[in-house]
Amino acid sequence: MRSMTGEEWMVASQLYAFLGNSLLSPMSRTESVGLDPAFWRELGGLLDGALTDSAESLASWAERASADAARSEVVQRVSVEFTKLFVGPPKPAAAPWESANGPVDSHVGFGEATFAMRERLRALGLELCNENNQYEDHVGIELLYLSELCRRASEEASGAACDAAAPDAEEIASFIREHPLAWVPRLREKVAASQPEGYFIRLLDVVLALLKWQA
Repeated sequence: MRSMTGEEWMVASQLYAFLGNSLLSPMSRTESVGLDPAFWRELGGLLDGALTDSAESLASWAERASADAARSEVVQRVSVEFTKLFVGPPKPAAAPWESANGPVDSHVGFGEATFAMRERLRALGLELCNENNQYEDHVGIELLYLSELCRRASEEASGAACDAAAPDAEEIASFIREHPLAWVPRLREKVAASQPEGYFIRLLDVVLALLKWQA
């Protein structure tokens, strides 16, 4: 397995940050760049084309959505989809926490995985501050955690002065395999069952493509 370059580490960091934030808040509170087909097609060309198919699916979805409605209407539609999937009421259709996506179906999000992620964040000197009071094992937070790991690895690979110890590449790959890759496919199944033609099923496909490429 070849080593990732400093540029690849930074690209991965930026992608995890964008995807993580996109899964933490409705589009009405975040960037609506995800509705730009050109954005997804450019993204699909990154990392040796590992994201091409999933990114093209989102580009095509964005083109169809833009043809049907004004941008503001599509933003609102995606925000409503976000609420139905990940918030409720009465409960999320696809609970976005690792604790809720184990072998036994559950909507409970506060469990062993939550405590484990809390410790990982603390070990990096990070403190969770989010207005939605999400559990630490939220899919978006796990992706933001990976973003920070990749940022530190990028600094080391590029020979830049690091503000903290950089993680080992295999440690990062192990985290990906044992955590997000082990449960996000189950989350995707729940999203597919609830909103099979929506934005987030396609966004999760991009997430999974990125995780698989790095793992």
